[in-house]
Amino acid sequence: MRRTGAGATIAAVNLGPMPRRRTKRGPRRTPLEGDVDVLICGASFAGLAVARELAGSGARVLMIDRYEVGERPTSACGIPTDWLRALGLEASARQEFGELVAHTAHGTARLPLPWTFSTFDYPTFCDLLARQGGARFETAKVHERVGQTVRTDRGELRAPLIVDALGWRRVLAPSGGDVQPPDAPLSRGLEVHPGGAGPEMEIWIDRRYVPAGYGWSFPANDELRIGIGSFEPRFRVKQTTVELAEDVGSEAVRYQGNWIPHQLRDATDDGVFFCGDSAGHCVPLTAEGIRTALYFGIACGRELRRVLEGGATQQAALRRYHAFSAGHAWKFAWMLRLQRLVPRVPPRLLSAAVNATSARAFVRWSFDHYLGLAHPAFVAGGRPAAPSRTPLAA
Repeated sequence: MRRTGAGATIAAVNLGPMPRRRTKRGPRRTPLEGDVDVLICGASFAGLAVARELAGSGARVLMIDRYEVGERPTSACGIPTDWLRALGLEASARQEFGELVAHTAHGTARLPLPWTFSTFDYPTFCDLLARQGGARFETAKVHERVGQTVRTDRGELRAPLIVDALGWRRVLAPSGGDVQPPDAPLSRGLEVHPGGAGPEMEIWIDRRYVPAGYGWSFPANDELRIGIGSFEPRFRVKQTTVELAEDVGSEAVRYQGNWIPHQLRDATDDGVFFCGDSAGHCVPLTAEGIRTALYFGIACGRELRRVLEGGATQQAALRRYHAFSAGHAWKFAWMLRLQRLVPRVPPRLLSAAVNATSARAFVRWSFDHYLGLAHPAFVAGGRPAAPSRTPLAA
């Protein structure tokens, strides 16, 4: 059963029992030591995308994370629908939207999207993506790196090819990352997950809730994902997250939050490959980091595979991946300029600007360019094709 058009509810797909790994505890938490060909630290979007590109390589690929795969979501879990299609992850979709409703202090605008956006179920998404990679997985907390050795709470692991996909702390950098809030290029995000349903994907650009940032409500079939993101890390968002939830008639329950990088960083350092939040691969202004984590994770995985297959040296792969990431710097810089500009615009002028951007031609132009920051055609290595507006469940 589904509804077509904006706010379409995706029909559930029965995949049978999903494999669930249990975190090793107590006497079962055995030592973890040894050598592998590729060590991926971090088992969320970026790390899973790297592993996907190494499937069938014959290499010894180990992925580690302090949490189980799919255990701990830290975002609203939404993505352009064509990314789900490109990766074969349609079964994780919860709800699909063809329109964005933007509220300001002085009005509401409806933006008809040239492509659809979907919320998804995080555990299902991660399980399906992990199956495509087939890397060995172990739970372990990463402490530090010394050369080609990564020290964890279960022992020391060694690999010539090491990936840091652990998040904004950039744990495996020589300096330990040196990124600490609030004196760092980080935004602050908090979200609640009350039960409920709704047909519309909504955002609030309203200084009642946050002086610099925005609020959101993303329905996901049987729950709402309501939150506040602040570009200024010193602004505490809990109270206004509660207020937004109350204003839309929901409860502030089931909290989750995280720091969100809003500035690109070097994608390689001291022989380590960084992707996802550890490299700042999160789009400024919108704080969208899932598809960029997948996009740069795929790029990283392809470079690692070239090394494993003898087509490139490690140093050549580091140079190529660094250049690939740096080649996107100007796009991220423009989005950061917009992020800094929007809070300075007077509220009435901002409302007028949002209404003006709702013109179909402008929406198509701007959103197609936005999708081009990390286009789903990259998954297949092809050129960008026309985005689809065919409902996912059709």
